Amino acid sequence: MPSIDVCYSPELLHLYDLEGKAVVAVDILRATSTMTTAFAYGAADIIPVMSLEECMAYAAQGHLTAAERDGIKADGFDLGNSPFGYMQEEIKGRTIAITTTNGTRAIRLSEAASEIIVGSFLNLQAVADHLRELQLDVLVVCAGWKGKFNLEDTLYAGALVERLQDAFAFENDATLASLYLYQTAKADLLTFLRQSSHVRRLENLEIHKDIAFCLQHDLYNVLPVWRHNKLVDLKVRKLES
Repeated sequence: MPSIDVCYSPELLHLYDLEGKAVVAVDILRATSTMTTAFAYGAADIIPVMSLEECMAYAAQGHLTAAERDGIKADGFDLGNSPFGYMQEEIKGRTIAITTTNGTRAIRLSEAASEIIVGSFLNLQAVADHLRELQLDVLVVCAGWKGKFNLEDTLYAGALVERLQDAFAFENDATLASLYLYQTAKADLLTFLRQSSHVRRLENLEIHKDIAFCLQHDLYNVLPVWRHNKLVDLKVRKLES
């Protein structure tokens, strides 16, 4: 039986051997939720990068650029990090280069894994189904906030564990803790998260609707995966093949 484990921060990745594993990279508020939404609205592929400078360089290739720092859209870029900004016709068929404070870093630091999947509540079941098919050991990598633990990514890890618990062994206590936390909170995630640091941070920026949107379960049948240095929607690729 494969196992499932949870890494609460990219800063802890050095404690894990990623070889042969499937990583689920998650930044609920808001990077991986936004990437999922972009694919749902027809983006061709997404290139997550670490720096603003690297992201901006993709504009010269005709790609859309998206950047966020500390919850705010960076100046000079086409898009920010709100999923609502990607619900437009202009997204369809385009490549998007994106850099965010936490989420893109979690993805790029996981490149040693055999598979990297972008997870969010919005595509929770699609991710769970793919992991059942892969039958690899799983590590959920929570983006956190600037290297520190956060609540919303841990709740997602618990939700994924709940859907896989019949077929995956629990590797460490982090898995069990995430599951118990989600089971405590799932009846009303928004209220549970009201006092969390990142929700308070975003609410100070008046991004209330983003928070509620990103906590919706199974809104999209989208599966962003890492292929050849970019993210693609595996659901679309399977239809095309």
